[in-house]
Amino acid sequence: MRAVRVVRLDGPSAVEVGEVPEPRRGADQVLIDVRAVGVNFPDVLQTKGLYQYKPELPFVLGSEVAGVVREAPEGSGFAAGDRVAAFPGQGAFAEVVACDPDRVLPLPDEVSFAAGAGLPMNYLTAHFTLLARGRLAEGETVLVHGAAGGVGTAVVQLAAALGNRVIAVVSTEAKAEVARKAGARDAVLVEGFRDAVKELTGGRGVDVVVDPVGGDRFTDSLRCLAPDGRLLVVGFTAGEIPTVRVNRLLLNNIDVVGVGWGAYALSRPGYAAKEWQELMPHLRSGALDPLVAETLSLDDAAAALRRIDERAVTGKIVLTV
Repeated sequence: MRAVRVVRLDGPSAVEVGEVPEPRRGADQVLIDVRAVGVNFPDVLQTKGLYQYKPELPFVLGSEVAGVVREAPEGSGFAAGDRVAAFPGQGAFAEVVACDPDRVLPLPDEVSFAAGAGLPMNYLTAHFTLLARGRLAEGETVLVHGAAGGVGTAVVQLAAALGNRVIAVVSTEAKAEVARKAGARDAVLVEGFRDAVKELTGGRGVDVVVDPVGGDRFTDSLRCLAPDGRLLVVGFTAGEIPTVRVNRLLLNNIDVVGVGWGAYALSRPGYAAKEWQELMPHLRSGALDPLVAETLSLDDAAAALRRIDERAVTGKIVLTV
């Protein structure tokens, strides 16, 4: 089969497309013929050796797919011909993947393969962020940083679908349009966002801040919180890991909460499937629909990774197989 491998840790240019053996299905695994692959920021980090998971070179890149089941073990809940999304954790940039049933999710007929490949990592993360860690209640106000990116648009869509007001923080007017399309009621530029949020909320502030960016905006994010507010730390795409002056947490009884979906979900069999079932009505209705910015071929994997590395992407890039 054809697959995209990282052959050296030099960034997106270090990937090669070539022939590798098809994976052998373990007795308890589902074998999937891949139709589309989601490309994520951690994939870029892996090409540089900067991600926490560091497989031995060479390795097949990628963590999420959509496709059709070729074979499945009895009792897994899946059968040949089923449309599915999956997050094998490694080896997704390929024509075939083998995956544990707990990481395979039924894909509704209403969702295309391209959209399905953009669902597992970002939307399961969004669900865990807002509901499990953020304790989001209907009618609250949510501020989302990086709101035009993959995780950002997923959080915006889900928060809006659950009946909440969303304020997006973005770096350009073009990205503001993307965030509004995803469901944000308001969009503000990162420069001066604290004052803009204060004005939009009549001085009250927001109930929840979702931050997958980090960097120097962290303190102003804390200042945007209303009493009993929660700041959810999802990642650090800006590169810099901020620090917290904990006295700020006392003033309005606010929380800073870490969000590590993978560490939580992957150690609890059935957790991702439970999240998926809660998302399913919104998937079927179209309320949750990944904003696929570009669809490229497997041969263009290096270009896709490079665009993410250069912050040139709004929404999601998908590779078709």
